[in-house]
Amino acid sequence: MSNSAIKIEDAVDKLLGVLDEDVRHIRKSLSRLDDLRHSVIKRDDASLHQLLEDAQSESGSYKNRAARRRLLREELAVALGCAPGQMTLSRLEAELSGARKAQVSERKMTLQTLIDRLRTEHTGTMMLLSDCARFNGMLLKSVLQLGQTGGITYSPRGSVQRQINTAFVDSQF
Repeated sequence: MSNSAIKIEDAVDKLLGVLDEDVRHIRKSLSRLDDLRHSVIKRDDASLHQLLEDAQSESGSYKNRAARRRLLREELAVALGCAPGQMTLSRLEAELSGARKAQVSERKMTLQTLIDRLRTEHTGTMMLLSDCARFNGMLLKSVLQLGQTGGITYSPRGSVQRQINTAFVDSQF
């Protein structure tokens, strides 16, 4: 086996390790989105705060993993004689054979499936949060409009009653 082939095998092994970490990260992100939706629906502030802290603490490890992936991509591109921008899992899969090709193919399919699921879950979560913001805005607007002068209400008999000089919140202490 040539020196170049050994370098490629070594880089592929390292890349498979990084891809496995990416799979775990995406699965954890899916779980975190599910927890976020549950916490928002239950209005569990402590859980939301914990989710935020967890996400912030993991951002550094994701950056490190992305940097390792980029370096491995560049190393494989040089070894296979292509530009780093052209080095994809599909290209790598085409260059490999045997067990390594199957391993790369499996990781690629797993990542594609998880990323599609993550997009769907992310969209659903964003829609939920958008609806919550809209409902909160409508509620706040209705509460603040109660104190406006000149508001019109109707009695049970259908006669008009105007709210004059009333306020929902007393601003004096």
